[in-house]
Amino acid sequence: MIWSDRADKALKKVPFFIRKKVKQKVETFVEQKGKASVDLTDVNELKQNFLSKNGMEKEIKGYEVTTCFGSSGCPNSANSCTELAKDIENILKKENILSFLKENVKDGLKFHHEFRIALSDCPNACSRPQIVDIGIIGASIPGLSEEPCTLCNACVEVCDENAISLNEDDEKPLIDYDQCLMCKKCIKVCPTQTIIEKEKGFRILLGGRLGRHPRLAMEIPFLLPHDQVLDIVKKCVKFYKENSKNGKRFSHLLTSIDQIEI
Repeated sequence: MIWSDRADKALKKVPFFIRKKVKQKVETFVEQKGKASVDLTDVNELKQNFLSKNGMEKEIKGYEVTTCFGSSGCPNSANSCTELAKDIENILKKENILSFLKENVKDGLKFHHEFRIALSDCPNACSRPQIVDIGIIGASIPGLSEEPCTLCNACVEVCDENAISLNEDDEKPLIDYDQCLMCKKCIKVCPTQTIIEKEKGFRILLGGRLGRHPRLAMEIPFLLPHDQVLDIVKKCVKFYKENSKNGKRFSHLLTSIDQIEI
């Protein structure tokens, strides 16, 4: 759908974490009016409806699952989160967080009350998993095979973290795992398959937030497979429901990863 310049500028003023949701809402609203383009009057009209009594609360579903662009064929994907996102969405639906919030929040629901999970297929982290309740990043740990290295230098050139060097005496790559972000770039460019995928899984970050007292999420110090990630999500939601009063955020409740049994 076409957006006018003034409408587009208004949209860019919306906080990024709800901008996609607002854009979809505006376009649906405009379609219902039988129009093929969005102008500023449409944005302002919907804004007034939204700001009316209980307008915001009607739009809240209790949780939000955000993904990156990996599913659309992004070449940077290290480990796809597509199926994981679907399974997490099902878990959150069953947990009925919206009903929990309605029972516990006294002064009306706001978007910041929603339980947020963001998934990204690689450490570029386009979905900003570092600043939500649960962040998930697809990862792939490189390892070495028995295939001889030709010292082509492709892996060294592609690594933005300078985590790979070449040992010309032994004719093989050296991987500094302390610097490696498990992005899979070196695996993809190795022409001899000397560097291969040793292990893949998901990095898990807990308790990130923006707002008045922002904090980057705390990372679990090892990769987890699909099913264990789902188990962590269930444990986090359980901890949240047992401890949250009057809409207190998960990130304010969680002061240490040790509070979640991993």
